[in-house]
Amino acid sequence: MKVLVFQHHDSEGPGTLGEWLSRDGGMTDTVHFTHGDAIPSLESYDQLWVMGGPMDVWDLKDHPWLAAEKQAIRRFVRELQRPVLGVCLGHQLLADALGGTCGPLGSPEIGVIPISLTADAATDAVFAGFPPIWPCVQWHGVQVAELPEGAVNLATSDVCGVQAARYAPRAWGIQGHIEVEPNTVRDWACVPAYRQQLDRLQGSGAIDRFDEEASCNMKLFRELSERVYRNLMVASG
Repeated sequence: MKVLVFQHHDSEGPGTLGEWLSRDGGMTDTVHFTHGDAIPSLESYDQLWVMGGPMDVWDLKDHPWLAAEKQAIRRFVRELQRPVLGVCLGHQLLADALGGTCGPLGSPEIGVIPISLTADAATDAVFAGFPPIWPCVQWHGVQVAELPEGAVNLATSDVCGVQAARYAPRAWGIQGHIEVEPNTVRDWACVPAYRQQLDRLQGSGAIDRFDEEASCNMKLFRELSERVYRNLMVASG
């Protein structure tokens, strides 16, 4: 199994998803867009994983490589028709690349947030075996506002209407961080813009509270991450 990873920040890699793949003897090639990496030929990859990042899907002026990334996502989904998973920004990029729209939330959604599956998730290949309500690490101020034609909404939260979606028969997006590791929240806190935003919104010490709640749920996070990973592997045939 060979997976192409689109990465947009050093602190937002494939996390536990990469751990499961490595244990199975698979490998990843990572395109670090902010390092200036070029997108390789897509044909040799079995899956595409599109990870999170601090930029927005419309930030083409500051991040012109977003145009080429969206084009590659469209090609992987529509022409190659191989499995794709988008996480956080990756979820939004899938929506945008395939004809949907994204827009700002009323206020950012940050913390361990309960996510509710929709009725359509009951028969979805990737969310098979998930509990109807599950906690998920979130840090985003943008949401998928309108799904592309033919996409299916699979999960919601109180303030974000599209927490997960099936964008095509073999393409899925998850707004929250299914790949979270024990050090993830602390790594984000090392990014000054992230920490300043959290302190401004939730007060001093917010990062410690966030990290503690994430740590308390880490066993479940790992179980759900592995379930998503295993279900993706089945989707690859």
